[in-house]
Parts: sequence; C-alpha cells; structure tokens
Amino acid sequence: MREVAATKTTHPVLTFWVLAGWVGFCLLPWYGIEDGFFGFSWLLDGYPLDADFAPAAFLLVQGEKLWLAPLALPLLAPFAVLRLRKSDPAYATVLILSGAVGFSYLVAQGFGIGIRGFTFDWLTALFGDFSDRQFGMGYGALLVASAFLFLFTQGIAARGAINGDVFVVSAIGGVIVVVATFVFFPIAKMLLAAFVTEEGSYSMAIFASKFFSNRLWGLGCLQGARCGVAWNSLFLAILVGVITTALGLVFALVVTRSGFRYKRALRALTVLPIITPPFVIGLALILLFGLSGSVTVFVADVFGVQPSRWLYGLPGVLIAQVLAFTPIAFLVLIGVVEGVSPSMEEAAQTLRANKWQVFLTVSLPLMRPGLANAFLLGFIESMADFGNPLVLGGNFDVLSTEIFFAIVGAQYDQGRAAVLAMVLLFFTLSAFYAQRAWLGKKSYTTVTGKGDAGVHPLMPKRLSIPVLTVAALWGGFTVVVYVMIFYGSLVELWGVNNTLTFKHYVTAFAVRLEDGGIRWIGSAWDSFWTTIYIAAAAAPLTAIVGLVTAYLLTRQTFAGKNAFEFGTMLSFAIPGTVIGVSYILAFNVPPIEITGTGIILVVSFIFRNMPVGVRAGIASMSQLDKSLDESSLTLGANSWQTFRRVILPLLKPAILAALVYSFVRAMTAISAVIFLVSAEYDMATSYIIGRVENNDYGLAIAYSTTLIFVMLAAIGLLQLLVGRTQIGRRTQFTSGG
Repeated sequence: MREVAATKTTHPVLTFWVLAGWVGFCLLPWYGIEDGFFGFSWLLDGYPLDADFAPAAFLLVQGEKLWLAPLALPLLAPFAVLRLRKSDPAYATVLILSGAVGFSYLVAQGFGIGIRGFTFDWLTALFGDFSDRQFGMGYGALLVASAFLFLFTQGIAARGAINGDVFVVSAIGGVIVVVATFVFFPIAKMLLAAFVTEEGSYSMAIFASKFFSNRLWGLGCLQGARCGVAWNSLFLAILVGVITTALGLVFALVVTRSGFRYKRALRALTVLPIITPPFVIGLALILLFGLSGSVTVFVADVFGVQPSRWLYGLPGVLIAQVLAFTPIAFLVLIGVVEGVSPSMEEAAQTLRANKWQVFLTVSLPLMRPGLANAFLLGFIESMADFGNPLVLGGNFDVLSTEIFFAIVGAQYDQGRAAVLAMVLLFFTLSAFYAQRAWLGKKSYTTVTGKGDAGVHPLMPKRLSIPVLTVAALWGGFTVVVYVMIFYGSLVELWGVNNTLTFKHYVTAFAVRLEDGGIRWIGSAWDSFWTTIYIAAAAAPLTAIVGLVTAYLLTRQTFAGKNAFEFGTMLSFAIPGTVIGVSYILAFNVPPIEITGTGIILVVSFIFRNMPVGVRAGIASMSQLDKSLDESSLTLGANSWQTFRRVILPLLKPAILAALVYSFVRAMTAISAVIFLVSAEYDMATSYIIGRVENNDYGLAIAYSTTLIFVMLAAIGLLQLLVGRTQIGRRTQFTSGG
C-alpha cells in the first residue's frame, strides 16, 4: 500500500517544470545576448559572473536587477505540493496561485521597466526616477515564463477542467499564450495607431475620417469611374476563392478518381506556382501578355489589332493569384478527396445509383469541409497578397497595396494603414463565419475504426471530360509560364538581347575550390543559406503548432472555442506588410527584443503560415470518427498518447500540407520579410527584390529558378519522410479476385 501511495503522489510532469523553472532562474542567461538566441560564445566569455550573460540568481547576488527577486517565491511554492495527491485541494490551489502570480509578475516587470527605466509615468511618480534598464528576455526568462505557464495549467487541470486532462489543458494554455504574444499583441499595437492623432493623443474622429473615406468605399465604378479599394479587394478575393477551389478540386479528382497515367507529374505541376518566388509569375505574364509580350505581339500581327494593356488591372492580378493560390486549394483538397470512404460510394451504387448520382449525392457532400476550407484560404490569401497587385495592378488598387504605400510611401500614415487593416480583417471574419454557416453542424466522418477496403470509383463521363479538359488547359498554361521563367534566366537581357548565357547563374552561385575547401563566392550564397536555415527551422514548428491547434478545435470542447479558432486565423488575415511593421513596433524594445535577429523571422513565418496547418488539420480530422479516440482512451492511453499514436498517423496528408506550405512560404515570402531582414539575416526574396529594383532581371530570375528546383527537391524529401496515410484500401489496379 505504501508503494501505491508513493506512486500516486509522484508527479513527473510537475517535477520537470519545477526544476525547469529553477534551471532558468539559476543557470541560464536571463537576458538576451548579442550573439543571438543560437549563439553560445557566452559560455566561454565571462559566464556566469558577467552581467551580460548572468542568470537571474547571479544578478541578485551581485546586487543588480533587484526587481527579479520576487520571482523566487512562486518558484519555491510548488515544492510544497510535490508529495500531495492531485485530489487534494491544496495541490491545485498552490499551482494556480504560483503560476498565475509568477507569470503575471514576470509580464508586469517586463513591460514596466524598459530601455530608459520605468515606462509609465505613474511608476516614476510612485518609486521616483529610475535610471537602470533591462534588455529583452533570454533563455532564462523564457524558461521561467514557460514553467509558470505550465504550473498554472496543471493546477487548472487538477481542478477538473476538461476532465482533468493535463495534456489538453496545457496545449490550450500554450497556444493561447503564444498566439496572444505573437499575433494579438503586435497587431493590437499596430491597430491602436488608427486612433492616434498627430499630437499623440487618441481620437474617434480621426478614425472615422479615415474609415469612411470615399477612397475606401466609393462606388464610382458603377458610373464608369474607379471603385473604392475595399470593394476591389472583396470582389477579387471572392473570384480567386471560387476559381482556386474549383481548380484545386479538378486536380484532386484527376489524381484520385481518374486513370490518368502521369499523376506524379501533375502533382508536381500543381505545386510549382506555390514554390515560385514573388513577382516572377507576374514578370512571366508580362513577357507573355504585356504590351510587348510574345503572345500579344503574335495576336496583333495575325489579326491586325492594336496591342493593349489589358493585363494590367483586375485580369492580370486575377490570373497571377489563381496561378499562385490554386496549389493551396489542391493541398487541402487532396487529403479530403482521398479520405472519402469508398464503401459509402459502393453502397450507393449497390442501391442502383449511377456514377453521376453517387458523385453528386455522396462524394461531393462529404468533401464540403475541404471545399469550405480551400475557399477560405484562397479568399484570405487574395486579401493578404500584395506582390501580384503591385506588379500587375495598374489602376486597380486593393487594400494590401494601399497599406503598403501608406507605410512605406512618402505619406507614412500608420493610422490609415491600421484602418485599412481593420477593413481587411472584417472581410476575413465575415468569410470565416460564412464558411461555418455553410458547413453547419452536419457530420462528415468517413474514416472510422472499422476496416475499409473499398475502391474509389472513377469519375462519371459527364464529369471526367470537362475535368480532364480543364486540367489539361490549365496545366498547359502553367507549363508555358514556367518555360518562359526558365528561358528568362538564360538570356542576356530579358526582352532586349535574347542571346543564351549562364552568366546570371555564375554571378549568383559561383564556387571556388581551394586548399582550405569550398569557397562560396557567388553574390547570392549568403541569403540562400540564411533562407534555408530559417525555413527549415520554421516548417516543423509551424506544423506542430497548427496540428495541435486543429486537434484542440476538432476533438475538444471548452469555453471560448470560437474566439480561440478566430485567434489562430487572425495572422493570416492581416497582410504581411502590416505583420512586418507591427512586429518591429512590438519587438524592438523589452521585454521581447528580437528585431534584427533570425528569431523574429522564424516567429513571423510560424504564425503567418500556421493557419494552413490548422485548416488542413481540421479538414482531415473532420473525417476521423471520435470513436478512434474513445477506443484508445478506454484501453488506458491518455490524450497525448492518443494524439501521437492514433490521430497523427492518420493525418499524413495534413502534416505534409503544413510542412510543404510553411517551408516554401518561408522560402518565398516577401511582404513581412522586407521589414524584418537585417544585414546578418538577409533572405532570398529581399535579395531578389533588390536585383529587380536595379533592373537586373536575369540574375533575379536565375536565383528564383534555382529556388524552385531546391524547393521541389525539398518537397520530394518531405513526401518520403512523412509518407502516405495507409487505411487499408485497394487501388484501382488491384484485382478483386
């Protein structure tokens, strides 16, 4: 009995976080170091006595940073409950109080003391002038903050929240804190600028004057003039959402429901646009359909018509965005289409329904979660995109370009940029709730714990002919665009001197073999290796946060769930331009001082791309019967084991979608990157934009072409590492006996 009692009062997770808190307080540098988060030279440079690298405990012993002393008390308190049972009321009370008090005090002192001492006048009035300063948090502060957070969540779980499930409560708490820190806080700081007057005070009148401007909401297009940027963005986003969803479904059906032989080539072709650096598709479209484009000139010569600038405006932006965002819809839909249970379709055929009726009444309705999520992502991507409208927009202004010029233009009006961001957020929120209303509360479960060895039926002829035709035409058009891109990287001067040459590749990626090894002498190598490093760090973290969030949204019920889901989508709704500026405003000063480091790039990519992992995970988990979870829990597994051993293996399409998308978007992102790169951390896209601004198009396209091949190789590697979901089904070519 004593052994049983001892086992029951041993809390390994609690012990881990208590010890982690003290390690952060006593052994790790409390403040950030100049070498960056991944620099470790401090170990040999005065640690632990040097104040620049000292842990909090050593700072206090030396009589410095005395405001850190109160943190020791909430770190000590949990030792008192290590031998108590979870059912003991004192267990939960002590953990909740120590976690809440410690975390709150850490946040309060972080914001209360800045670079020049106290950051609030009332603190100065209360305590007097204070000349000391603090830097941004480092390893120690981050670990102690995490310890306080998870001590608090364990206390909440011990009180019976969500059936006392420590993993679920901790996951919810962790996601809420990181989303609040890296999404809500910077965006709130940016949006406050909408109410700021030139004198620095706050005013509703200044907000109203900017919000109700004719430039934003005007309907002049009904009378032959120009419409407001809000209506332009909304109309464009709806078109892009509908078309990309339809094309994504077309390609998903060709891959899963046809006898098409070259499915792998088709998969690669649909992914090509998503791995293309910004501006390149726009430049290729200009070469084809611009005023002096090859197709434009050919049509003018054959039909004797005057070349026009039809590409610049809504048509050009629409074509470029559909090319760029169709792969997102395909990546979301391919897993959903594959997940539809063949046994349901076979049952409908047994009841004498023809293939067309089976597709309309069984297959298509079960794909609704994927269709809704694909549309939502296409809509949001179109709203947030500014690269394509910048190149091809002409007089067709949209919210994202207006925000860009409001921030970087001569006017530099943060207030106007914030108002435009609010409008964009309103549109995105409306699309989010429209999607939920369309899906309703119906069940779309198709994968259960029962065996399913059915075969997906081929598409009916009346569907297969138009689907294959559209796929062939769009695929051919995509091939032509990419041939032009590759061709542009091999000519001396694009559109002027078409002599073939490799000089652009040599300039960017030259290497030299010397006695000491390989020297990377090309001008693009520094930004190339930095980009690979940042993208490789961001991709798995993005997938983890996204899929854990999707699990919480689809498998758990808790207060504030709708607000929780909206919060995870918020960063996707704001243009990257605003994300970049808001991150500079939020993270250029303590307590989180990461501007100019690689960390700020990784963090921006994680929370900018996380919604794709969330939506892909939700779409796939909507098809997994909850009885799978219940069976695992009944057999004695906890929620963490169930998630890791049961749910994750069935989510390989969603995992692949999250990994691929986050990696390639980190490689090709530009809007936020422009503001966040530094001399030490220069990204590939900012280098490419620099070459475009210098009219060095050949080098820019050569670099972009190289990135395309690198990302294709990376996607193939990720496909091999993740694998495919195996759910015991035959293929079209398996004999039935």
